[in-house]
Amino acid sequence: MTFSLKSALKYLILFFIGVGILYLAFKGQDLSGIWLEIKNANFLWVVVSAIALWIAHVLRALRWRMLYQSINYKVGFWHTYHAVIIGYLANLALPRFGEIGRCSVMLKTEKVPMFSSIGTVITERLIDVLVLLLCTILMLIFQYSLVSDFIYNSVYLSLIIKFKSLDYFWLIGIGILVVLLLILAIYFLKKKLSNKFLRILVGLKQGFNSYSKLKNKLLFVIYTFGIWIFYCLSMYLAFSSIQITNNLGFSAAFTALVFSSFAMVAPVQGGIGVFHWMVAQALVLYSLSFKDGLAYATIIHSSQILLTLVLGSISVLFVIAKKQPKIT
Repeated sequence: MTFSLKSALKYLILFFIGVGILYLAFKGQDLSGIWLEIKNANFLWVVVSAIALWIAHVLRALRWRMLYQSINYKVGFWHTYHAVIIGYLANLALPRFGEIGRCSVMLKTEKVPMFSSIGTVITERLIDVLVLLLCTILMLIFQYSLVSDFIYNSVYLSLIIKFKSLDYFWLIGIGILVVLLLILAIYFLKKKLSNKFLRILVGLKQGFNSYSKLKNKLLFVIYTFGIWIFYCLSMYLAFSSIQITNNLGFSAAFTALVFSSFAMVAPVQGGIGVFHWMVAQALVLYSLSFKDGLAYATIIHSSQILLTLVLGSISVLFVIAKKQPKIT
């Protein structure tokens, strides 16, 4: 995979956008108070929270392995696990690069063709999107009174105020920009239709086939919900790390998980900035100050990054030292 200057600039811009959002989130906050909360945190609960997250990673590797087995690739668990962890590590450097990165690891360790791997990854992502949508619906049903206020006041009214503040000159400019982007998108699709776009379609087809050929769909579903349960448990256990969030319940963790999941969709390295803002906003719904929400978000995000760096480094060393299997 070539890495051009254009790609480097794109990821650098995305990184600075994340840093900018992080700056805006912490701007005007009592930084000394936030640091004091972090410094006094009970890091035993942070470690326990990280263990719950690690279990979710293990379940993800087991689930992904099932997709490989359904299309007749008898891959080992540890190779699949290391590929998943390296994928998370790659996402810290380049957003969305982790999917390609973990497929590359499987090519090296198990000789699985890239497009077969990509198909299974697409299936995984589609299923996770469906689970996220299900979680969002459940959140709206059971936490409607809290979440509806946030959507109305922080999203809807904010957008209305911003649009009203724009004059017709800016609106026309935005309209022209949207038209130009659509023209460029159509041109790009036509140019790439014969190769890259068709390969994506092939990958999608392979991905759907890998799920349809599963022998034990119930176990796959159990793994899927297990991943999300341990994600939520990780958020919940981290509440005990600082006094201000110690009394929050599982429903708050569930809402924070949904908010943070949408934050991680943003094409920013490690969700930096966006994660902090979204999690803090989620906890504000439960009568916490935005400052306290930022302290919690900083603790759990930092623990996730540290876990990925440690486990990812171990996995990289393992893959480097691993002898490639012979092609028969």
